[in-house]
Amino acid sequence: MADTILDVEGLSKNFGSKKVLQNVSFSVDRGHIVGLVGPNGAGKSTIMKAILGLFSYPSGKISIDGRPVSQTSHQELEKVGALIEYPGIYPFLSGLQHLELFSNDGVTRDQIMDIVDKMKMGSYIKRRAKTYSLGMKQKLGIALALVNHPELVILDEPMNGLDPQANKDLRTIILELAKQGTTFLISSHILSELEKLIDDLVVIDKGQIVYRGDMAALESDETKLMVLKTSDDEKTKQILSQNGYQIVKADDVRIVEKDDTRMADVIKLLSNNDIEIEDVSHVHNDLETSLLALLQNDKVKES
Repeated sequence: MADTILDVEGLSKNFGSKKVLQNVSFSVDRGHIVGLVGPNGAGKSTIMKAILGLFSYPSGKISIDGRPVSQTSHQELEKVGALIEYPGIYPFLSGLQHLELFSNDGVTRDQIMDIVDKMKMGSYIKRRAKTYSLGMKQKLGIALALVNHPELVILDEPMNGLDPQANKDLRTIILELAKQGTTFLISSHILSELEKLIDDLVVIDKGQIVYRGDMAALESDETKLMVLKTSDDEKTKQILSQNGYQIVKADDVRIVEKDDTRMADVIKLLSNNDIEIEDVSHVHNDLETSLLALLQNDKVKES
């Protein structure tokens, strides 16, 4: 039986008359990296703030290591590190002073510097934080979430402001810590990065869970896609949709390939509408495509 570190049961939350969360339930297994994804405004940050005891909720239970967490019960949060939205940074303190200020008594200077080295912050860690770029501040926020060696780490959009190398470094750190037993709950809209990390996925839409399970189950959908680059992608999507082709919402043109989908028919249709095809490729579902299809299916069920 899996060792669960986080349990969320029947969580609901309203802000005034607006239902933000509706009967949200999921659990997180120890040592797993779990992605919490969904459209903007779906309730991801609200869930994370509730787990951290930042506000009350009319119904539901949250427990960490089997013990309840709420606005008035914070003891288990000593095991949790978090970065929610933007890191709270004092402009006149250096990055190193931040880490020393927020580290527990048992954390040594060597352990702090180990995190600094892994995050590649050494060249500026002694400078005042007011001189930091967005990426530097984000790295400091992540380091603050990790400095006390928490058992559970909650990260809200941790890749924001990071360049590709910093994203790769962060991925390495997270995977390394997960192997050692640290658990992560990560929300990110950069699905291509998230896909390289996560074991399990929780998808939320309009305050409700629409999928929870492992990544392998979602990616086992063998949907094939024909990806087109054309002289007018928006017009192409419109014409293909009008002619019965299933289009996946994306920046480029993605047609769901069915048994009767023929490239020659697509070329002829677009050519008759004065659209040139500049490039064609065939791909299997990635996380972004699977998620978009999942959310589209959810909306179809509602209508």
